[in-house]
Amino acid sequence: MASNHASMFTNPVLKWVDERFPMTGMIKEHLTEYYAPKNFNFWYYFGSLALLVLVLQIVTGIFLTMNYKPDAAYAFGSVEYIMRDVDYGWLIRYMHSTGASAFFIVVYLHMCRGLMYGSYRKPRELLWIFGMLIYLCLMAEAFFGYLLPWGQMSFWGAQVIVNIFSAIPFVGPDLAVWIRGDYSIGDATLNRFFAFHVIALPLVLIGLVAAHILALHEVGSNNPDGIEIKKNKDPKTGIPLDGIAFHPYYTVKDIVGVVVFLMIFTIIVFFLPDMGGYFLEANNFIPADPLKTPEHIAPVWYFTPYYSILRAIPPLFGSQFPGVIGMGMATMIFFALPWLDRGAVKSIRYRGTLYKSFFAMFIVCFIVLGYLGVKPTSVWGQLGDWATFVDTKERATWVARFLTIGYFAFFFLMPWYTKADKTKPEPARVTMH
Repeated sequence: MASNHASMFTNPVLKWVDERFPMTGMIKEHLTEYYAPKNFNFWYYFGSLALLVLVLQIVTGIFLTMNYKPDAAYAFGSVEYIMRDVDYGWLIRYMHSTGASAFFIVVYLHMCRGLMYGSYRKPRELLWIFGMLIYLCLMAEAFFGYLLPWGQMSFWGAQVIVNIFSAIPFVGPDLAVWIRGDYSIGDATLNRFFAFHVIALPLVLIGLVAAHILALHEVGSNNPDGIEIKKNKDPKTGIPLDGIAFHPYYTVKDIVGVVVFLMIFTIIVFFLPDMGGYFLEANNFIPADPLKTPEHIAPVWYFTPYYSILRAIPPLFGSQFPGVIGMGMATMIFFALPWLDRGAVKSIRYRGTLYKSFFAMFIVCFIVLGYLGVKPTSVWGQLGDWATFVDTKERATWVARFLTIGYFAFFFLMPWYTKADKTKPEPARVTMH
């Protein structure tokens, strides 16, 4: 069926393609005639940056798979071969490893913006759900990719995470065996993790990103004021009075964000690719040894807030299942946000002290839980007698327990404090401050 849009191309080849494929329609619908609020600020860079990092990870991942061998006997050696003998293999590997952490940084900041400005509220509930599905898929993708270097921390970190599933009553042990493909982490595990990391999950991730963008362009972008710009349109043109075309205005603006991001990204890749052990652990430069356990096993930093919650919740009858439930709830509860928030306004600009206090508490809890997750539970055991009623080895655990309570309080008390919050009146039109 021919497109209803007049072709915007003069080149005969492009015009021929446009008559058979909706190039003009897609460009107009998603770029030149997609009107976004004119008051976007710094926080609105991270959506486009997440898309950039996704492309970066796919491209570098393709080049890595050309020389990587998903075999327990050769995996570590193939990574060393990439680093030492493949032309610019070290650069591709460091771009991919840095990109994994960069992906989570921009996604966490993107989610933070959503919490600040109420981007999960009506009519964007489905948009938020797609975003959270992307987040879960990204966590799975990172988990499966974490084992592939076949270093000490990769092997034992995967061992710990897979064993978490065995704590689930009745089905746990069989589920852990199914994930591993064997009774212990080995060649079968490496092969299936490689298949999930390289083929299955990237396809799901790309599909979810496409659905996320389509949902965004259907309901329109939120803005720092939380006002729906579609409510104020020019009666003649139907264009929102507070909207501007995404292209060229925001494409140019996003290029500025891309340049700054790539500057920081390049500095890390060339000068600090391990980021002090947070992006690449020292133990991961040692071949996996099933007979030698590292002194301290911890997942990569982007999983550590949830790992802290897992460790903070005491076992029940010798089972770690309560901790597994807590960790699962800590991620899944984000899906309920559109229905937990009862506030009269969307944006934090016009919310009262209650929401701002709970939001600040949540951010502090998340960051400190993340820090505690990369450290042993005895991290604060040598700081004197500031908590004599707690064993020195358990101080960090007790702090993590209080922070876990604060983390869940942000969500479970949200219907109360958002409804009781004293808000400021929203302006009729978007503001530019």
